[in-house]
Amino acid sequence: MNHNPQSSDGKHDDDSALSDFLASLMDYTPTIPDELVEHYLSKSGFQSPDVRLIRLVAVATQKFVAEVASDALMHCKARQAAVVKDKRDKQQKDKRLILTMDDLSKSLREYGVNVKHQEYFADSPSTGIDPASREE
Repeated sequence: MNHNPQSSDGKHDDDSALSDFLASLMDYTPTIPDELVEHYLSKSGFQSPDVRLIRLVAVATQKFVAEVASDALMHCKARQAAVVKDKRDKQQKDKRLILTMDDLSKSLREYGVNVKHQEYFADSPSTGIDPASREE
């Protein structure tokens, strides 16, 4: 038995906060369109007429993608900071950050997603750059 009168108030506050959050989803336009979320949910066998639920999945997906991108950026910065000292002068001229598949794979691995790519996958910072503009 629960003799604590505070716990029922806390539950009411949680229910109220959840209701407020779900109501706010009606006015929110997520980055990931509702149609795209509905498509992938239906492909996995889930159907829901409630727009709030679709938007909740979109917000969760948006948060996941943002965290993976942020972690991949940290991996990219760490990789580029580990460049040998004699190449550091050249790197100071070009401060572009180049996200590689390796950075993204490391980030995704932290979330339990294993990514494998083909051996012929082009994953060089100079891939796709005009050979005349390369400074090698």
